[in-house]
Amino acid sequence: MRKKLFKWHGYAGLIACLPLFIISITGSILVFKYELDTLIRGEIVSVEGVTKRQSMDSLITKVNEKHIDHEIVGWVLFQDPERSDVVFLMPSEQSNWYHIYLNGYTGEFLSEPALATDYFTDWLVTLHAELLLDHTGLAIAAVYSLILIFLGVTGLILHRAFWKNLFKLRTKARRILYYSDLHKLVGAWGSPILLVLGFTGGYWNIAHLVHELDHVGEAPFVMTDRMYNRALSFDELMLDAQVRIPGFDATYIRFPNEPDDQIIIYGDVPDSALLASQYASSITYDQQTGDYQSKTDIRSVGILHVIVDSFRQLHFGTFGGLLSRIIWFVVGIIPAILTVTGLYMWFKRRKAKQAKKNKIAKRLQERKHAEQPNQESIDEHTEKPALT
Repeated sequence: MRKKLFKWHGYAGLIACLPLFIISITGSILVFKYELDTLIRGEIVSVEGVTKRQSMDSLITKVNEKHIDHEIVGWVLFQDPERSDVVFLMPSEQSNWYHIYLNGYTGEFLSEPALATDYFTDWLVTLHAELLLDHTGLAIAAVYSLILIFLGVTGLILHRAFWKNLFKLRTKARRILYYSDLHKLVGAWGSPILLVLGFTGGYWNIAHLVHELDHVGEAPFVMTDRMYNRALSFDELMLDAQVRIPGFDATYIRFPNEPDDQIIIYGDVPDSALLASQYASSITYDQQTGDYQSKTDIRSVGILHVIVDSFRQLHFGTFGGLLSRIIWFVVGIIPAILTVTGLYMWFKRRKAKQAKKNKIAKRLQERKHAEQPNQESIDEHTEKPALT
């Protein structure tokens, strides 16, 4: 059974090597996406925070007036006062989402509408999540997330005494032994986090696919008009949210972009669990009347909701500040290291097996040749018939 498991582990690694290499490298880079953005386009993603933001209603009005042929479908309100707002827009008669950057303190527009792949780091996000293949890429990435879990579990089973490899690295040994030690060492250290990354990433991809399957055969919804009451005050809704959930700090507003959607305000609350995300709590309002419908307070929900919400912090490593992000960055590179070392060992073993087969075949051929009678010797000792 161990030999079969070793073979399956190897085949799974070969099948997944290139996609996992891409996913791991892009994932590590994206741990520090904002820092990279500030270097590349700091004038867009960063602002000088002042004491007070402009009212939400005022900002919404400015966006609607400037982008009259678009409708707002989402609004990110970062808790970091030095980050600009990200506003998601859907053009009239289209189904694609665009986004712009906006200074929430001055109301200044910092960019024009752009697709998810127009900026380098956003392109990396798309490459990481769906390999630039849209829904097909989501399915492929989900499969490779499951393969990553399989590789992690089988690797631990194959090396049950993994603690013996936590510090074993024979740097002066033959290269294949060095690569073998390195493969086991980084796998043993990184496997817990890699299993978490594989599970959380796979969950999100599968959840998105299930959502898409619910709409199979349907034409993409095209927005032709605003899906909510133009007279609603979002400032009043946000004040109401703070009353209904004490300490509520809004971080994202979901505007209706399909007929059955409602207005949902997501946010953070104090005294929540360590792994609770900044979108853990939410309040839903009717899209036409603005009436309160329901709320989710992460401090009083069931364990399943808490676990699913924790996936965001666990996947991006943001729960422990800079230290956890550095650890996630380093561990994120491990699949790439495992890919290189695994491929090297596979080719070396394959080459060795082929050389062994060739050697055995050569010996058999030599033995066969040695056992064959010498035809010339036979001719010399064979009595020739008498001539008549």
